Amino acid sequence: MSHDLIIFDNDGVLVDSEPISNRLLAGYLTELGHPTTYEESVRDYMGSAMHRIHDLVRERTGQRLPEDFDSAFNARVFAAFQEELEPVEGAVDVLKRLVADGVPYCVASSGSHERIRVGHRKTGLDAYFPDELVYSAEDVGRGKPAPDLFLHAAARMGVAPERCVVVEDSRLGVQAAVAAGMDVYGFTAMTPRDRLAGARGFFSRMEELPALLGL
Repeated sequence: MSHDLIIFDNDGVLVDSEPISNRLLAGYLTELGHPTTYEESVRDYMGSAMHRIHDLVRERTGQRLPEDFDSAFNARVFAAFQEELEPVEGAVDVLKRLVADGVPYCVASSGSHERIRVGHRKTGLDAYFPDELVYSAEDVGRGKPAPDLFLHAAARMGVAPERCVVVEDSRLGVQAAVAAGMDVYGFTAMTPRDRLAGARGFFSRMEELPALLGL
């Protein structure tokens, strides 16, 4: 492998949460008087931290979302996770291989630590991600597309940014990885490759990832 650390995005890469989250987000924003389709939610918010939702709504409408928006939305998402959430197909096999081969990895997600943990416990991925391998946008001042989160994860893992490779499925995540000076591979299961400009390569199924990583 030509890198010293693999940094995984979480939502849509490890856990198949993006269809659930964006369905619920579109519905909730519409309830609050900001009509949003599922496709628009994916386009505008996929891969972003919660503050981006607030920022875009205020920028576009001049209105603020309710103070309890984050907690109310998370409650809906977590309830749906308990009923519907599954790991991304093939993700467990990739993680098993990394563990067997002794390849360093971690996760760096725009989601909160609570959201990451809820999803990992439901899907069994908590077995692969102890606390020291989990990094959230909560840990830094700015979420993706700013590079802060990826740089923070690399620093905590003791690896130079140029020796890291990121696995991402969102436009904002790819932008953040590029801004951090890291290589990035784009997962195209939900996002067309033309929206992941800047990625070093692309894959549509997890079973293709090890070969891209040189494993």
